[in-house]
Amino acid sequence: MHKKVKVKPNSKQQKIEEQSDGSLIVYLKSPPVDGKANEELIKLLAEKFDVPKSHIRIKSGLSSRQKLIEIDIDT
Repeated sequence: MHKKVKVKPNSKQQKIEEQSDGSLIVYLKSPPVDGKANEELIKLLAEKFDVPKSHIRIKSGLSSRQKLIEIDIDT
């Protein structure tokens, strides 16, 4: 499954908002430094979709706020 994700680092609280088009807005506490925000993003998405962190990959947008995430969901 692929998800478009807009990341908002340095937020006061962590949360995930699902948009009507299926994309996500993810608020992260971590700053966008040394990959900390990406690590937090993967951790939050793993909890939301109930998959291991190793099943989530950032396909594009590694250093951007707009990301394309691939999630391997075992059926």
